[in-house]
Amino acid sequence: MLKKRMFMVMFSIVLTSMLVLTGCSSSTPSPTKSADNSSAATVKHKIAMVADSSIADGGWTSACYQAMLDAAKKNGYETAYSENVKQSDYVSVFKQYADLGYDLIFAPGSQYSDAIKELSPQYPKTGFILLNGDLQGLKNVSNVMPNAQQIGYLAGALAGLQTKTNSIGFIGGMELDTTKVKLAGYEAAAKKVNPNVSVTNAYAGTFDDSAKGKEIATSMVSTKNVDVIFGDASAVDAGARQGLKTSKDRYAIAQPGDFLKDDPDTIISSICTDNSALVDVCMKDLAAGKFGGKTVYGDLSNNCLSVGQFGKNCPKEVQAAFLKVVDQIKNGTFLK
Repeated sequence: MLKKRMFMVMFSIVLTSMLVLTGCSSSTPSPTKSADNSSAATVKHKIAMVADSSIADGGWTSACYQAMLDAAKKNGYETAYSENVKQSDYVSVFKQYADLGYDLIFAPGSQYSDAIKELSPQYPKTGFILLNGDLQGLKNVSNVMPNAQQIGYLAGALAGLQTKTNSIGFIGGMELDTTKVKLAGYEAAAKKVNPNVSVTNAYAGTFDDSAKGKEIATSMVSTKNVDVIFGDASAVDAGARQGLKTSKDRYAIAQPGDFLKDDPDTIISSICTDNSALVDVCMKDLAAGKFGGKTVYGDLSNNCLSVGQFGKNCPKEVQAAFLKVVDQIKNGTFLK
């Protein structure tokens, strides 16, 4: 009886300790399982996404997270995620998932390149999907690359056609190569459809500070009379849309998902990247033993890029002119 009592006391202490540890916060976010998105009766594979902002940011990370869920459902994968991960913690969080036996780890941006380059050789059986990345010579890394130039063209053409003040804006998160390509395409396309337009650009230096986005947008409106903004900065973009609301007739072009329903008064349309199709290709490559060591591209021609719904504040004549430009971009005759 004494032994039994001692066992129960020790068990209670251990259980309490476990509960306390589970409830503690950490600077390194622990893996969080998503809802079960597998369509197969038995899950054979697991995929996790690591993000430096919230999966509910209403922008880039939200769309990438949904892309992972959609591809996972189609291919019978269990999913998990870690959000708001600091740059200093990238390697340790990737390592957690690799140690847990995840087949694929999805990194939604080139800012994770150095961490993957460091860690991937240590885990040759783990596949790393790097969105907008350009890591070469790594057998267990697949880069997935939406056509940044086409994204810039699409947004720039729409902004150039929509503007009434002939002043449009671009907000980037960090000065990444893909963001620079989008900015160049944005400016070139806007001036192609509207030679009188001027483009103001700014970098927030972050992807997760919505207040910074609001500040930048408000400044662009007050100092440059900007009336259309396109953002490439995740949660910052949502903040920029809030900044546009402080003045009349100011609009935004969203990406990478169709976010019109989130802000129908401000968003005139969205440039949509079907990242789920790109992740799907990677999952099929893994099943076929062909994963890694390459880049998977997505553009208008293979339906990995598209235009979202038009908002009520985008005039019909602007829509018609823009759709003609979309066809020109698709067939390569818009800007040569």
